[in-house]
Amino acid sequence: MFSRLFVLAVLLGSPVASATEATFTGSSSCQTCHADEYKNWQGSHHDLAMQLATPDTVLGDFNDSSFTFNGITSRFFRDGDRFMVRTDGEDGKLTDFEVAYVFGVYPLQQYLLPLSRGRLQALSISWDSRPQSEGGQRWFHLYPDEPIDFKDPLHWTGPYQNWNTRCAECHSTDLQKNYTRESRSFNTTYKEIDVSCEACHGPGSKHLELARTDSLDGAHGGGFPTDLAQRGEWVFPEGEHIARRAQPLASRAQIDNCARCHSRRGTLGDYHYGADLLDTHRLSMLQSPLYHYDGQILDEVYVYGSFVQSKMHQAGVVCSNCHEPHSAELRAPGNAICAQCHRPEVYDSPDHHFHPLESAGASCADCHMPETTYMVVDPRRDHSMRIPRPDLSVVIGTPNACNQCHTDQDAQWAVDALRDKGVIFRDTGTHFSRAFERLDRGDASGVPTLAQLANDTATAPIWRATAMEALGQVGGREATQTMAALLYDDDPIIRTSTVRSLDFVSLQQRFQLLTPLIDDEILAVRMEVALALAEVPLDQIQQADADKLRKLFSEYTTVMAQHADMPSVLMQLGLFQANRGDLPAAESNYREALLINPQLIGAYLNLADLLRAQSRDAQARDLLLQAMNIAPENGNILHALGLLETRSGESERALDYLRSAAELETRGMRHRFVYAIALHDLGNPRQALTELNKLHRAFPREEQVLLAMANYSAELGDRQRARSYTQQLLKLSPRNPNYQQLLQSLSSN
Repeated sequence: MFSRLFVLAVLLGSPVASATEATFTGSSSCQTCHADEYKNWQGSHHDLAMQLATPDTVLGDFNDSSFTFNGITSRFFRDGDRFMVRTDGEDGKLTDFEVAYVFGVYPLQQYLLPLSRGRLQALSISWDSRPQSEGGQRWFHLYPDEPIDFKDPLHWTGPYQNWNTRCAECHSTDLQKNYTRESRSFNTTYKEIDVSCEACHGPGSKHLELARTDSLDGAHGGGFPTDLAQRGEWVFPEGEHIARRAQPLASRAQIDNCARCHSRRGTLGDYHYGADLLDTHRLSMLQSPLYHYDGQILDEVYVYGSFVQSKMHQAGVVCSNCHEPHSAELRAPGNAICAQCHRPEVYDSPDHHFHPLESAGASCADCHMPETTYMVVDPRRDHSMRIPRPDLSVVIGTPNACNQCHTDQDAQWAVDALRDKGVIFRDTGTHFSRAFERLDRGDASGVPTLAQLANDTATAPIWRATAMEALGQVGGREATQTMAALLYDDDPIIRTSTVRSLDFVSLQQRFQLLTPLIDDEILAVRMEVALALAEVPLDQIQQADADKLRKLFSEYTTVMAQHADMPSVLMQLGLFQANRGDLPAAESNYREALLINPQLIGAYLNLADLLRAQSRDAQARDLLLQAMNIAPENGNILHALGLLETRSGESERALDYLRSAAELETRGMRHRFVYAIALHDLGNPRQALTELNKLHRAFPREEQVLLAMANYSAELGDRQRARSYTQQLLKLSPRNPNYQQLLQSLSSN
């Protein structure tokens, strides 16, 4: 994005690092030779991403103003040159804190307050910097509908408002987090406080050397580790209304570079410029609850996951085609930005958008990039650039741009209005989003559609990867066949997700399949391979393979340990170590996760399971009861308590827990199915059949439900019903020898 060319330092005679390793030299060294780029960057959101708190940078009202939230009145005032906040601290008591930095400028500004152990925390009370006419110029809370107090991990003093962990990488240049687990402290440093030129282009000392020696011509990347100039040339083929790249996009370096921060992801190890995004980060797929079933944004996902779904991305569009990279502003106003590639006489016309010219409905972005508001006041556009689909709104409840404007009408009205204009959606019943929605409900009938999606080379790779992960949740023939086709795909996003989906495969099969990927060139792939093979007994495989796995496992723990300030990472590391058989290390990581976030339910569940596996049932029970005090309506906790009491012989108490978990389950069927099995095993097969019949009505194609119904019916002497259920099984899986054998036994005298 920013042109990071460091000639001023050369002209001033500043020392420059040797050519062996590039170093950072500062944004001021760019401005002499790249004055326009530098000027565009100044005052941009990247330049103002983080600043020292001064009268020029603080936008909020610190003139002894106040704001009340959840019974706490916070006060904002000045103490000489210092900007102060009196609010509830880590202990819940009102305390004075000095504002160290401001964070962002528009449409809101946050304030960073220092706490002990090198922590900077983002205050959850923010300043609405919009004009007063738009509702701005006020203090507001980022979680207005949640009763957050100092015990909540979302409180401003908690782990999820920590700048060092959550914000710093994408708001500063060359950030070094420097977390020490033993003291839970940070010594975080950066080269520049904001997102400067080198944040995107990488360290510039080699470029300076080339400029000094007049050697820039022909130098690969101009001495930078990556070349971001990929805007390309676009032409309109004769007779066509949409422009195409004159030459295909040869690299995704620019998109990957932007996605380092503009994506929903986790960091893997140290960032290195020019690397594939997945060599430095773990990406989130297009799954609920981050995205709607059709891929529209739901949670705050930061553009990349939306954009790489789009037809624009598949056509070779990159970020800088629409955004001037130094100012981050659009290259043209309104519909003119789309008219760069879409002939306006065809697309900026009532014949296309069905609205009067200059009306809101005539806006390309409002129809194809609708906004969702995050952080209370910050609208973000969906970059998947899709056709509005009110028909899908009718059948699966996904949003559509038509009804985001026509709020007084429903989705069926929008379907009818489009039909009147000749727009008829013919794939409503077969659209892949319906398969994702069914699977989320526990209905596997959409599996063939997902297998087709995963295998479709014309589909965006991120969708194929998402489909593969969904198939892995179900397993079976389609998942196995698709996995075999995608496991060694050239695209690392597909390889990564395919490895991640292999839980349904036996450990021996996983080892055979994943051995070639142990030394994959992409770190995200290797991390998933390490987790998938963690249970492999190294003393039972060939020495060469064992050595490779030891090296991989060491890399995995090293990478994860760099982010031991994040409870989710500690949980994953604990799971890895539990699978490796290192139970004390796993327990330590689960407990550390709970120290950082005492409300992390997943860590309670994992740790309780670990304790139970060591016959420490009393400790496991206490832990689960602690979790239930935090989340009394959490079905997973109740289910775990039910299983624990079943093993302990407390049948009545176990059934109570399992019943409660089953009653809370609205998606999927695991808790309800286990409750039915428990009823049978504890001596009540008729009630078990009653519960299974309810499940069968909800999931008529679920084979394990039908099989249980067949067996229990036979056990109760109702062979006719048992045969009927078995025949239904054979319709679903006609070649299954176990079903054939069961029907034969039920048909004999």
